[in-house]
Amino acid sequence: MRLAIATDAWAPQVNGVVRTLNETIRRLKAHGHEVEVISPDRFTTIACPGYPEIRLALAPRFRLRKVLGAFKPDLVHISTEGPIGWSARAWCLKHKVPFTTAFHTRFPEYVAARTNLSPDLIWPIMRRFHRGSRVVLTATQSLRDELESRGIRPTRLWSRGIDHDIFHPQQDKHPALQNIAKPVLLSVGRVAVEKNLEAFLDADVPGTKVVVGDGPARAMLEAQYPDAIFLGTRQGAELASIYASADVFVFPSKTDTFGLVILEALACGTPVAGYPVQGPLDIIGVEGLGPNRELKRPIGSLNEDLSQAIQDALRLDRADAAHYGATFCWDACTGQFLNGITRTEMPEALAA
Repeated sequence: MRLAIATDAWAPQVNGVVRTLNETIRRLKAHGHEVEVISPDRFTTIACPGYPEIRLALAPRFRLRKVLGAFKPDLVHISTEGPIGWSARAWCLKHKVPFTTAFHTRFPEYVAARTNLSPDLIWPIMRRFHRGSRVVLTATQSLRDELESRGIRPTRLWSRGIDHDIFHPQQDKHPALQNIAKPVLLSVGRVAVEKNLEAFLDADVPGTKVVVGDGPARAMLEAQYPDAIFLGTRQGAELASIYASADVFVFPSKTDTFGLVILEALACGTPVAGYPVQGPLDIIGVEGLGPNRELKRPIGSLNEDLSQAIQDALRLDRADAAHYGATFCWDACTGQFLNGITRTEMPEALAA
């Protein structure tokens, strides 16, 4: 198959969308598929307002249509609802090339977190973007149900995985976390307002709070919380060592659709604490026993009181967390992706 993937999220961004795409593309090529990636590094870019590390393609339509015209894809997968995504959608509709989309990010809630706008004003834009898509891929069943209820359909599941060679419990202790007050409470992700890090940093629990990641809120939070340790962006084996050196992984976000970092932490043997919201609920489950209560012992704790969730997670067995985390596999996720984009059902309308 000749597959073009259009995405506004790409390196040097470090997030779950970029990691998911990289892992999927690598496996698609290994199975003989031709993949053309249309990403911001192929265009003149400008900084995203309020988020300078994210680069947005400036007027990508002309170059994008040349690339797609030369590649002649059998199918276009549009990963994001940014300038590249909208331009790819327009090209597909004009040339009657089938396309699929993905819903990675709760963009309406992200906008609401940064402005005074209601998410209800943004959802109609999301419906228009995904209209005409052969299928909308998303990471969890609960998000599939929500999108269907909001008129974004048809949907199909595309879960997430981890690299088992990197994320596992047999890690050396990270030197930055060895000689600090225990327990070590860790959060990993973008340091931005929508990630709700203040809830983690304000939690009334003993120990040392550690934040891995970067973003527009980092300088402010470092000044506001001098007792916390901010390590910046870490990746690969070093990140795995940090996960394994923590006593609890804390996921305070209420806007993520999944939370790939939750899987990575679990695979390294670190129990998870968070809120009972979409994403954590789809991985950890209401009682910490998985989304379908399939586990014998809890691997995390979700509670509207984040401090209580942390205290409860500290009592959990690391081996249980590692065993559950190891069940998530990128090869299986790539199979889901292929099954999703090659389904034969066509959308109700191909209107722009």
